[in-house]
Amino acid sequence: MTREKHDLAIRMAKLAQTIATPRTVEEILNDVAAAAIELIPDTDTAGVLLIHGNGRFESLGSVDELPAKLDQLQHDFQEGPCAQAALHDTIVRTDDFRNEARWPRYSPAAIELGVLSGLSFKLFTADRTAGALNLFAFQPNVWDAESETIGTVLAAHAAAAILAGRHDEQLQAALSSRDRIGQAKGIIMERYGVDDLRAFDMLRALSQESNAKLVDIAERVIDTRASNAMN
Repeated sequence: MTREKHDLAIRMAKLAQTIATPRTVEEILNDVAAAAIELIPDTDTAGVLLIHGNGRFESLGSVDELPAKLDQLQHDFQEGPCAQAALHDTIVRTDDFRNEARWPRYSPAAIELGVLSGLSFKLFTADRTAGALNLFAFQPNVWDAESETIGTVLAAHAAAAILAGRHDEQLQAALSSRDRIGQAKGIIMERYGVDDLRAFDMLRALSQESNAKLVDIAERVIDTRASNAMN
């Protein structure tokens, strides 16, 4: 194994450990962006773009402010390599924005910011949120097939971090919903003198009649107790 591949293997192992360690998604993405700059020659800056279902752009994991500025340009122009990778292609590479015709408004703006090369990788997040790991360079023609291979592996780490973070958020939301439903059942049991099963049936019936989520009905029941306490 060459020294470069050995270093790459060690760095990837460390990244895998960061995903398993309790940390925020943004902290892990910061590490992924830093690793891209460290492992892929001539990469000057890097970041992660998320495009949410409502069209909102979110810039994460940037080592400086430049990736966020480039993301904002793509949002404003509705074109660019990062958005292209997030929404469509697996890898989007530009060796010289001075000769790039795919994004007629974005390319000149990127050049004005000193960026001449771009390399973006789709993040497979299995959700309505699209994402891309994006690398930028101030020189043209800096990347090759090996750069794309390393970037693809880093993108997989970034996607895994996002999925893990989303799972934690969903778990916390589920636990919170369960607690609120439990509180609502307790209020109904006390107020109407019914048992646990009957209280839940009453909540479910209200949910079906009003075409509202069970947790929203539970929240209303909790709010009525708060209102009564104030009166």
